[in-house]
Amino acid sequence: MKSVSVAKAVTTLVASTLVSAAAYATPPQGISVSTVVNGHFGPLTVLPNDKTGKWSMHLKTTDDTDVGADQITLDGGGSTGWHSHPAAVFVTVVSGSIIWYDGSNPVCPGHHYSAGQSFSEGAGVIHNAVNASGSTQARFIGIRMNPTDVAFVADETKPTNCN
Repeated sequence: MKSVSVAKAVTTLVASTLVSAAAYATPPQGISVSTVVNGHFGPLTVLPNDKTGKWSMHLKTTDDTDVGADQITLDGGGSTGWHSHPAAVFVTVVSGSIIWYDGSNPVCPGHHYSAGQSFSEGAGVIHNAVNASGSTQARFIGIRMNPTDVAFVADETKPTNCN
């Protein structure tokens, strides 16, 4: 029950932030964001003794936390626009493929992800996701966990190290 609420919080926050941002330095193109779930929690504490076999998790937030999941659809040739997040995002590509550009890296590498592949975005990393196809839609799910009352998407200017 708690994990479902967390996912709801994350999804709603990401979707509402992506859709309602007033101005973009690098506007998204051909994007649709749908909230799957979003939940609001107080501070979270999961101790390392909460484990299964060798796997364990240690999670501690120091303030109220929102957790959710969003479905992002990029039309052929679409992009998210350059942006960052205040906390990590866990992404899984559901269909099609995307190229994720890391503008915080001096060489601005593009990483190609196809349906079924997952990756994480670190807090504060300036990035842009682009549909790898000019004609076919790409869909991915972003799971987010972030401070309550903090905008989840921060508009960023295209880094000068990215062509």
